[in-house]
Amino acid sequence: MIGINEKGWEIEMTPVFSHRPEGYECPFCCIWGIERPDQGTKQRDIIYQNEKVTAFIAGKWWPNNKGHVLIVPNQHFENIYELPADYAAEIHRAAQLTAFAMKSTYGCEGISTRQHNEPAGNQDVWHYHLHVYPRYRNDQLYLSKGSQSDPEERSFYADKLRSWIKENSQFEHYFHEDTHQNDRSS
Repeated sequence: MIGINEKGWEIEMTPVFSHRPEGYECPFCCIWGIERPDQGTKQRDIIYQNEKVTAFIAGKWWPNNKGHVLIVPNQHFENIYELPADYAAEIHRAAQLTAFAMKSTYGCEGISTRQHNEPAGNQDVWHYHLHVYPRYRNDQLYLSKGSQSDPEERSFYADKLRSWIKENSQFEHYFHEDTHQNDRSS
């Protein structure tokens, strides 16, 4: 893999720490059709999208932290070791935007982000992703287990966050014209 350093020079980047099984079909790449166009996977769950990243309501929820968001690069990078700095910066811009939207629409008392790398680091999807959780006092996030969420309930949370992002002009520089439009069906 070829990368570009901060001086604009091409450098060889080798995915040294890969754990992706042979023949792996990435579920995150399918969201926006990188690997399988027009699949429509979770399109209505997308709250923000630009040329580098997509943020969407996660399919797996924790009991007291509903509506948590995953932010993924639109290009496939397995983990933090492969992730270029410009994508990392864009992921964290989207995380900050998501945090503001959650604070405003969910009424949460705090925000947690977390990210996992390699099996020992608890990574179970072989595409870099950052979790953004709404937090509440004594919510026991780290003491509970997640389960699959209802698509209709996800849509409710996605609509809230997407609307907040669109309505807040002070964040206009985050929200590009090519951002996800609510005209794609799931």
